Amino acid sequence: MTNKLPTEHFAILGSGAVGGYYGAKLARAGHRVSFLARGAHLAAMREGGLQIRSPLGDFTVPVEATDDPLLVGPVDVVLFTVKSYDNDTALPMLVPLIGDRTVVLTLQNGIDSVDEVAAVVGESHVLGGATYIATGLSQPGLIEQTGTHRKIIFGEVFGQRSRVSDRVAALGRVMEPADIEVETVADARRQLWEKLIYLCPFAAFTGAARSPIGVLWNDSNTQTRFMAAVAEVEAVARAEGVNVSATVKQKVREYMDSLPPETRSSMLIDLSQGKRIELEALQGTIIRRGQALGIATPIIAALYAELEPHAGGAPACG
Repeated sequence: MTNKLPTEHFAILGSGAVGGYYGAKLARAGHRVSFLARGAHLAAMREGGLQIRSPLGDFTVPVEATDDPLLVGPVDVVLFTVKSYDNDTALPMLVPLIGDRTVVLTLQNGIDSVDEVAAVVGESHVLGGATYIATGLSQPGLIEQTGTHRKIIFGEVFGQRSRVSDRVAALGRVMEPADIEVETVADARRQLWEKLIYLCPFAAFTGAARSPIGVLWNDSNTQTRFMAAVAEVEAVARAEGVNVSATVKQKVREYMDSLPPETRSSMLIDLSQGKRIELEALQGTIIRRGQALGIATPIIAALYAELEPHAGGAPACG
């Protein structure tokens, strides 16, 4: 692969709330974007484009959308944004999208997807990323954003990681003009863990309580338990040898303070719609890794037990 990326053509594999939002931003900025979707969402995008409702401004973009990656062919950049539980069916769809210089930027929740993607396309094609955004697929063809966070932190996860690579820097320069907040880093694995330190408790607390974050975060007892859960995940990360920031807990506090009180985790949204949830990628992996390393995670384990009966989908709740 070369370090200078021709980044005119993006493919979005997982064109839901996260991938669809970023794909729409890139399309509006003038890039060619191929959206891979299915079912009613695909039909709605083909008929009326992809609609974004956001405090930053509403807009609609006409889209090139399909359910067949063979019709897209090799692209410059793939944003891999499917739910982790769909990896078994989504990973093979990457193969027709890969050319000699293609980069796959994973934006999935959890810490395992970069290795799963690399097993299919090869390590040299993979970048790891963490995104901070609150969006939901309100109906087919319509994505709604809560708040204004729209940040992607990404970098290399294999090979040289002592500095920001040329291809990472180049991709960052392409994405920033699309009104995407970009932070490029030398080693993205630390960023994946630092996101999980926040997201694992955030998803679990909001999901188990069936409540947006404001009610929970503004209750002092719940906030104390939340931060204790953050400490559990941080302890597992450090036991795994990940050099997470010494101020990671303070960063979590500041981020939580910045969220609009109506913010819902994607896990809560999925539960409310009776969909499957990313329980294993977010909470299960922490419990298993903690057990292997002798690190207790009692709060995460209790929340996991509360959520586990609904992991495969359940009748929609309120």
